[in-house]
Amino acid sequence: MDFTRVDIIGLSTSPSSGGAYALVLGEVEGNRRLPIIIGAFEAQAIALELEKIQPPRPMTHDLLRDTFEELEVDVTEVVIDELREGTFFAKIRYRHNGDEHQLDSRPSDAVALAVRVDAPIYVAPMVLDEAGIVAEDESGISSITQQAEEASAESTEEEEPAGTELERKQQQLEKAVEKEDYERAAELRDEIEELQQEQEQEQNQN
Repeated sequence: MDFTRVDIIGLSTSPSSGGAYALVLGEVEGNRRLPIIIGAFEAQAIALELEKIQPPRPMTHDLLRDTFEELEVDVTEVVIDELREGTFFAKIRYRHNGDEHQLDSRPSDAVALAVRVDAPIYVAPMVLDEAGIVAEDESGISSITQQAEEASAESTEEEEPAGTELERKQQQLEKAVEKEDYERAAELRDEIEELQQEQEQEQNQN
């Protein structure tokens, strides 16, 4: 499979996604953009390296880079190779002792490492075909972000699960964890705990 080389076009805040950010990747030879919703920590890790800002202590991705260097592991490329139910998947490909290997990764972590080791970033054609957005110009990052959020919302709109309110919350929690939406998962966890406490109080009163 021939993968498409992409560069980082920019990072955009995504207020409607609970304080998350949109990482916008763009074709090196083309005008399609691939927006990926990522967490604030990962966005910060990418932004710091792009701006060449050195934190006082190594961040997680700095530690990963330093570990690879210490073990003489050469990161050759990162590939965003799959999109399932609105969630992107990536691979970190590397060479060690003459052998080639790969690690499963979240795209945000893979990109944060790539910018630190100057590794190229690629996207599978089927991922670009499904989630890529044609950009008319370079000034449309916020518009691209909005389109990504709308697409993400549509992909997560599902039939309301059956059962009690507690059971519905628990099902929603499982789906949030699967989609790595940890902020929403934390909110649901707290809501579930409140419901359980209310039920216990009602049982004690009866």
